[in-house]
Amino acid sequence: MKLTISLQVTLDGVAQANGGNNEEMDPGFTRGGWALPLNDGDAVQYILDTWQRPDAFLLGRKTYGLFETYWGARSDDSGFGEAISSKPKHVVSNTLTEPSWEGTTVISGDVAARIRELKAQPGGELLVVGSAALARWLLENELVDELNLIQFPVIVGEGERLFPRDGLDFGLELQHSTVFRTGIVALTYRVGGRPEYA
Repeated sequence: MKLTISLQVTLDGVAQANGGNNEEMDPGFTRGGWALPLNDGDAVQYILDTWQRPDAFLLGRKTYGLFETYWGARSDDSGFGEAISSKPKHVVSNTLTEPSWEGTTVISGDVAARIRELKAQPGGELLVVGSAALARWLLENELVDELNLIQFPVIVGEGERLFPRDGLDFGLELQHSTVFRTGIVALTYRVGGRPEYA
């Protein structure tokens, strides 16, 4: 099973609070909501298509809690609630023991080994959305096959970045790119090996 990270980021790499400010999730961060003014129908459809594509989702604990509250009821007209609620969800957590969202499995203990087991299943795609800390951990543990970044034409200037200042280096191979009329750029890369240096 292919493991794909799909995240919305700013030009300066911030992956935090794209949909709005949430004091509980992002205490002290006041620059949330940077994605919504730039979204257009085509970009939203691209993101929805990405959410509808996988066989299962892999989420961090904070994102899982937010999505369960927001999308879990499946009462939305956007299609996102149905996309995630109808698929198996794996949540990485040492505190969650009895998830109430249907189709959820908790991954704890040796997380890397459990994710390798999921990846060893034939075919399909395991998709990470909205979980920047988990995405960084997966990259650091070299568990990522594909990186799908939806980059918004805005510099936020502060906030949680997707990539750490210091970490592993990766060679990337561009698989697909799309530019939307509001300046959003979707970039899909295959992750593989170390980069070459001159």
